[in-house]
Amino acid sequence: MRLIIFLFLLISLNSNAQWKDYIISVRGDTLNRVDMDGKKQGPWVVKVPDLRGERGYEEEGYFENGQKEGLWKRYSLQGIKIAEENYRWGKLSGQQKYYTYNGGLERIESWRAMDPKVAFDTVAVYDLKDPTKVLDWVIVKNEGVSMKHGRWTFYDPVWGSVEETQHYVMNKLQTEDGSMMGDDDIRPIDISKGKTVSDSLRKANDPAMKMIKEYEKQNSGKKKIKVRDGSTGGN
Repeated sequence: MRLIIFLFLLISLNSNAQWKDYIISVRGDTLNRVDMDGKKQGPWVVKVPDLRGERGYEEEGYFENGQKEGLWKRYSLQGIKIAEENYRWGKLSGQQKYYTYNGGLERIESWRAMDPKVAFDTVAVYDLKDPTKVLDWVIVKNEGVSMKHGRWTFYDPVWGSVEETQHYVMNKLQTEDGSMMGDDDIRPIDISKGKTVSDSLRKANDPAMKMIKEYEKQNSGKKKIKVRDGSTGGN
């Protein structure tokens, strides 16, 4: 019997020798491991106390080479689940669920993490009325952060009814008519036609450009008129 206990302790010591730091749970599991390179590995439990009016919480999940990976769950200090988050490459990726401190579902978010090994990512833009239809493709620069991508749904946490739905394409809010708000960071697209909008087409449809062309047409062949262009100086 003593030999068995000794062998068990020897195996346990050898298995933990690879960790720079760790804790042992009440069930005997090795948690909160830090390897010899100072990177967090394996299952972790993190406890954050109440601080300056902010409510504390506990979260549990896995680290891989110092980054969160896979499903992480967050609980209030009273044991109520308040979040389920999914990670890839240490960033939010996929579906995330958030609950009130009473346990009611508050919202479901959708995020997209980008592979840190690639400089750009190409994603499809889908028709909101027909999710199987691809309207266009956009190219996004990899900034090393996860982006809002896909459907976001907001709920009444008491009744469980849907209050609002939003659609994002790489951090850009997609409206019901298919256009996107704040699309200065992505390739311009004409959602209604599913085609790329060229600079020449956008200029042709610009009201200011139309006025200039009309003015030039009406004054063609006439003596040039000095026009104030906003510049300063004596000339």
